[in-house]
Amino acid sequence: MTITVKALQKTGPDQPFRVADLERRDVGPRDVLIDIRAAGICHSDIHTIRNEWGEAHFPLAVGHEIAGVVEAVGAEVSGFSAGDRVGVGCLVNSCGECAACADGEEQECTGGKGRKVGTYNSVDVDGSITQGGYAQKVVVDDRFVLRIPDALDFDRAAPLLCAGITTYSPIARWGVGEGTKVAVLGLGGLGHMGVQIAAAKGADVTVLSRTLKKEETALKLGASRVLATTEDDFFRTHRNQFDFILNTISADIPVDKYLGLLRPRGVMAVVGLPPEKQPVGFGALIGGGKVLTGSNIGGIRETQEMLDFCAEHGLGSWIEKVGVDEVDDAYDRVVAGDVLFRFVIDTSTFETAKAESAEAVAG
Repeated sequence: MTITVKALQKTGPDQPFRVADLERRDVGPRDVLIDIRAAGICHSDIHTIRNEWGEAHFPLAVGHEIAGVVEAVGAEVSGFSAGDRVGVGCLVNSCGECAACADGEEQECTGGKGRKVGTYNSVDVDGSITQGGYAQKVVVDDRFVLRIPDALDFDRAAPLLCAGITTYSPIARWGVGEGTKVAVLGLGGLGHMGVQIAAAKGADVTVLSRTLKKEETALKLGASRVLATTEDDFFRTHRNQFDFILNTISADIPVDKYLGLLRPRGVMAVVGLPPEKQPVGFGALIGGGKVLTGSNIGGIRETQEMLDFCAEHGLGSWIEKVGVDEVDDAYDRVVAGDVLFRFVIDTSTFETAKAESAEAVAG
């Protein structure tokens, strides 16, 4: 038995979105059925469904920033009940047995029974391709369902399930807090969360951007200043100023020069993923004993910690809501940098959208 819902799918990378009938599995013993109230648009969604990273499986619905309400639970689920406010992020399964899973780092699952399964475009344990949160409902294993505190509304909470945890995790891992001099490189969907979280941790936050165009916004987010990286002698003037750099840029940058902005033993954590390889000279790391590290979302335990932290400090994503018929345009605007800072799909607009059958979409 399956559950039929409306979803936004594409049949190919160059095709527009269509509202289609999508079959979700029936609620199993350990499953949670979620009525989706908001679905965030992540740049990863765009890369995936436009097949810019390759291996997209069509027809496909993306979306891994999901917020909603529990509609039903399986017979063996004890942690959730109908009416609970919940969310789902980038993962819907993992092996649960490897060392990473045992440590609460499911995003680093190394395999085994069940293996790591992404929320969309991933091979599920039954061999099907997972379909994401641009839909009315989703069925998820209860281990990967998160509680959304009452203090967070669904629209602003949804992007936290990716952008929030992506920036929170390295900030927490490297002990950013009172007295830490932090630079956030780039003020987009990720950067604006990094500024808020680091500032709420007590750090002195500087935004590094090409221009001062977003200075007023950065200060409202909690930054103490904004520096334009295009200013004369920028890298010499600001050398050795920061303890931690959160690099959210998904484009070519002179990494060695930015490492020079760190104090000895400083850390640059990379969360942006440029399509091209980035050259790094080892001398930029050895001199000063600096650390260049990457970070990939976070585990379920840490994601819940992030949601609770954001609720406690009144943090959330800055968003613009769009209907299901506006997502193609929203994608173009994201690529053009024309959003402050995340789009969120109002899933109630599915109610008036006419769905095509699965056969019609596939054809």
